[in-house]
Amino acid sequence: MEITFKGTTVQLEGSELKVGDQAPAFALENLAGKQITTDSLKGKVTIISVFPKINTRVCDQQTRRFNEMASTIEGVRLISISKNDKDELSDWCAAEGLDMEMLVDDGSFGKAFGVYMPEIDLLARSVFVLDETGLLGYKEILPEAGGPEPNYEAAVEAAKDLV
Repeated sequence: MEITFKGTTVQLEGSELKVGDQAPAFALENLAGKQITTDSLKGKVTIISVFPKINTRVCDQQTRRFNEMASTIEGVRLISISKNDKDELSDWCAAEGLDMEMLVDDGSFGKAFGVYMPEIDLLARSVFVLDETGLLGYKEILPEAGGPEPNYEAAVEAAKDLV
């Protein structure tokens, strides 16, 4: 699949997932050093918010907005994933006064979910919603990774429908 990043066409690496597919296996560390896996997400509906770089306007807005919206839904968890390092994500959370589940991708998540941009070593802006068994109930991969923002309402409604 091809998308653009700041006007340049980039190829996404990995398999393209379809709604109804089982979420691919991944294992990433959160900011506390705990390993989060596909299996550890089972049992609760999960919104996965994926963004290229936290210290940019659209990524900042995406992360804040999903945090605000998801925190009000009983039975739904939010995780945010990027290629930023732990210090960048920790510093952003501290500056914003937020305690969120942020995961650092080593490339394995991006490739497994088909959102890795190898030419620039970033993840495409995207959203995935998994049901409590790990099935993909919603996905959005934005055609321009640098913006616009994802369809928050559609993702949140999909998550609510799965609870």
